[in-house]
Amino acid sequence: MKKRIFIIEKDDDILQVIEHLFREEGYEVFTANSEFGIFEKIRNRQPHAILLDVISTTPQGTELCRALKSEEGISQIPVIVLSTHVRADVMKGDCAEDVLSKPFDITKLVEIVEGQLMDFVR
Repeated sequence: MKKRIFIIEKDDDILQVIEHLFREEGYEVFTANSEFGIFEKIRNRQPHAILLDVISTTPQGTELCRALKSEEGISQIPVIVLSTHVRADVMKGDCAEDVLSKPFDITKLVEIVEGQLMDFVR
């Protein structure tokens, strides 16, 4: 089975780089550059992991992350947060399985996603 990843990233350049990277790694990739209709898109595509751009670790900034983890049919999907915020690591365990600071190492990003999918994709 081909692994599926959903990338939610507001910066189009970063989105294109990550999308290309995971396609090269053999993933089926779905993308969005806004939160509009995101729950329906995720339910329709049933990804094995979600990469989520979070600008701020404020309650408003992490609202989508928390909503994903409380949404039936989605909550079991690993969420990996990508953020420029210096305190983004506080989201790990709260609403994200892992957090990677931007700018990130591409190899590290793939390793984190693969690690999350070891138990999830069979």
